[in-house]
Amino acid sequence: MEITESIQDIRLQDPPEEEFSSADLSWTKFGTSEHHDDVALIPYDRVDAFIIGECSIVECPTRFHIEKGRKRTEGSLKSYKSDEYLEYRLYWCSFGPENYGEGGEILPSRRYRLNTRNRAARPQSMRGCTCHFIVKRLYARPSIALIIYNDRRQHVNKSGFVCHGPLDRDAIGPGAKTIPYICDEIQQQTMSLIYLGIPEENVLQKHIEGVQRYCGSNSKASMSASQYVHKMGMIIKRSTHELDLDDQASIRLWVERNKKSVFVYQDTSDTDSFILGIQTEWQVQQMIRFGHQSLMAADSTFGIKKLKYPLCTLLVFDSRQHALPVAWVITRSFAKQDVSKWMKALVDRARTVDSSWKISGFLIDDAAAEVDPIRHDYFDLYTCIDFIIDWCFRDIFCCPVLFCLWRVRRSWLRNIVKRCHNIEVQREIFKRLGRIVYGIWGGVDSIDSMEEFIQDFVDQTSFMQYFKACWVPKIEMWLATMKTLPLASQEACGAIEAYHLKLKLRLYDDSHLGSLQRVDWLVHKLTTELHSSYWLDRYADESDSFQNVKEEYVASTSWHRALQIPDDAVILDDKDRLFAKVLSQKDSSQTHIVWNPGSEFSLCDCSWSMQGNLCKHVIKVNMVCDNRQDYQSSMSFQSFREIILSLWRKPMDDSVALDQSLAWTNQMLDQIQRLVELHNANGISSIVNNLPLKWNAKKGRTFTGRPSSILALPPHLKSSSRNPVVKRIRKRKRVARLR
Repeated sequence: MEITESIQDIRLQDPPEEEFSSADLSWTKFGTSEHHDDVALIPYDRVDAFIIGECSIVECPTRFHIEKGRKRTEGSLKSYKSDEYLEYRLYWCSFGPENYGEGGEILPSRRYRLNTRNRAARPQSMRGCTCHFIVKRLYARPSIALIIYNDRRQHVNKSGFVCHGPLDRDAIGPGAKTIPYICDEIQQQTMSLIYLGIPEENVLQKHIEGVQRYCGSNSKASMSASQYVHKMGMIIKRSTHELDLDDQASIRLWVERNKKSVFVYQDTSDTDSFILGIQTEWQVQQMIRFGHQSLMAADSTFGIKKLKYPLCTLLVFDSRQHALPVAWVITRSFAKQDVSKWMKALVDRARTVDSSWKISGFLIDDAAAEVDPIRHDYFDLYTCIDFIIDWCFRDIFCCPVLFCLWRVRRSWLRNIVKRCHNIEVQREIFKRLGRIVYGIWGGVDSIDSMEEFIQDFVDQTSFMQYFKACWVPKIEMWLATMKTLPLASQEACGAIEAYHLKLKLRLYDDSHLGSLQRVDWLVHKLTTELHSSYWLDRYADESDSFQNVKEEYVASTSWHRALQIPDDAVILDDKDRLFAKVLSQKDSSQTHIVWNPGSEFSLCDCSWSMQGNLCKHVIKVNMVCDNRQDYQSSMSFQSFREIILSLWRKPMDDSVALDQSLAWTNQMLDQIQRLVELHNANGISSIVNNLPLKWNAKKGRTFTGRPSSILALPPHLKSSSRNPVVKRIRKRKRVARLR
C-alpha cells in the first residue's frame, strides 16, 4: 500500500451509521518508509460514536479506558506540523495492558490512579490485551480527529492469541467454578448436534464433557449446562427462516443481522442482479488453511430448475482430500461485472487475513453452459468461457484452471439409464461416448465420430432426442475445452460429486419443499444444517471423537471406499478386456461387473452406479488397470502427458524458446519432486533437516531485541582491538538515551 506523508492528502470520513467501528473506515498508511501507522480522519464530534462501535464488536465486546492523555491550549505553538495535537488520548482495551491471569505480568506501579469503575467487567479480568488506538485532536484543525491504530487485529495478547471474548477458547475468567465458560468450540459443537437432530440427552452429555475440560466436575456446572442446552434447543427449534413475509425483505434482514458471514451482497434492481455471497468465520479459516498453495473447486449452478436462484459452492480439499464448502454464492447472473465482483470480494476477504494466500489451481465444471436459462449461441458460449478462464481465474485467483469431468459423465449416464431400457445398449452407448472423448488426443475427427454414433443408435429415439437437443450443438466446444485445459483426477471428481449429493440430500429432503422459491429458506439451510454437518465432520476427525460421525465422514467419497477394496478382489478379463469382476466385501457370494474397465466411462451394475454416480467398483478397477501396460491411461494422465509433450515439441534447437521451456520444465519438476518428498516423508522435521543452511546478514544498529549469536574465534585469532569496539557501542547507547 502507498504511504502518505502529509495529513492534507488523507480524506475526511464520516460514516452515516449512528455508531461505527474500524471496519467501517478506510485506513491509510501515514508516515515514512521506516515507520508508518494506519490512520483515518473523522470529525472530532464523532469520536464517541467510533469508541462505542469499537466496544460493540460481536467477536470481542469490551470497553476502552484512557491510558494516557495530554492537552495544549490554542496558540501555545508558534510553529507546528500538520499532525500536531491539541488534545492527545491513548485509548486501551480494558482487558489490558496488564495481565492478571495465570502466568501474566503486572505492570510497574503507576504514578496515577486508574479509574477502575470504567474497566471491563472487573479489574482482575485484565488479560494483557494489546488492542489500543490514539485519538489526536489536530492543532491546525480542531474540528478534526486523527485516529492512529497501530494494530487492527482482533484483541490478542503479546503471544498473538485472542485473550477475551467469544473467540477466546482458554480464558475461563473469574467465577468459572460456579459459572462455566462456554467457549466458541463448545457452542458450535452443541449447535451442530442439535441441528443434526441428535437427542437432547446425548447433546447434554457431550456438552458437559466439553465444559468439564475447562471447569472440572461439579453439580452447579452440570445444572447450568443442562439449562444452556435446553435453552439452545428451544431457540433452534423455534427459529424460522421467514424473518418477513416478503422474501426480498427477509433476506435483507438476514444480511443486516449476519454481516460477518456476508462477503458480498447486491440487491435486485432495474440495473443490478441479485448476488449474495455467504462465508462464515469458520469457512474463512478453512479456506486459508486448506486452500493456500492447494486447489479450489466450484460446484456450479446447483438447483437451476428448482431454486429461485442457482447456488454455486466454492470448495477446498481438506486433509483427507474431501471437498469442504468454504463459500456459497447465490445468483443467476454470469455477467462479467457480477462474476468479477463476488470473486474479487472472496479473494480480498482471504487476503485481509493472510496477505500471502494463494491457490495453485481452480477446478471448474462449466455447468452454466448446460442449463436452459443460460443457453446461447456458439459465440456467446465461447465468450463466456474465455472470460471465466482468462480473466476471473487467471487475473483474480492468479492460478491455472483445470476442467472437472464429473458433471458431464453424470449427466450422460443418468440419461442413458433413464431413456434406454436395454442393459447391453446402455453399456455400448456409454462406451462409445467415452471413446469420442478419448479420441481428442488420438487425432480422431470428433464430427465424424459423432455422426457415426448417431447413425448407429438411431433406434434409441428417446435418448437421441435428448442428446441432439442438449449436447450436439455444443459438443465441439466441450471437447475443445477438455483438450485445452488439464483434466482433474477421479479422486477430485469423486470428492466434488460427494459434496453435491450431500447438498442435494440436505436441501431436498425437507418438509418445507414449498419454500424452494424463497432465498431465506436456502440461506437458513446452508448456514445451519449443512454448515453444522461439515463442522462436526472436521471436529470429529481432528479430535478423534464421535466415532460414528468420523467413520461416515471418512467413507463419504467413492475414492476412499475404493481404497478399502483389496487388489485381489478385482478379477480382470485378460482375454478380451471387456469387463472386470469385483468381489463384494460385505457378501462374499456377490460379485459386481464393471464394463469397459480402465476408462472414466466404465459402467458398473451396482445400484449406486445405475443412479449416475461414480461408484467405488469403477474407481478400484481403474486403479488396478493403471498399473498394467495393456490398458489405456486415465484421461487426467493423458492430459498431463500432452502438456509435457507440447513443451518438448515447441522450441527449436539453440533458441530462446528452448531456454524458456527448459526453465518452465525444470521449475515444474522441482515442485513435483518437493510434493512427492513431502507426501512420502514421515514428518516435517525430516524435510526441514535436509534444507540447505542459509546465512543471514547481520542486522543494522537499529535492530531492537536480542542480537544474533556470533561464532567464537580461536584464542590466537581474536583481535586485540575488541575492547575499543565495545566502548564505541556503549557510547552509542548513551547518546541514544540522551535523545
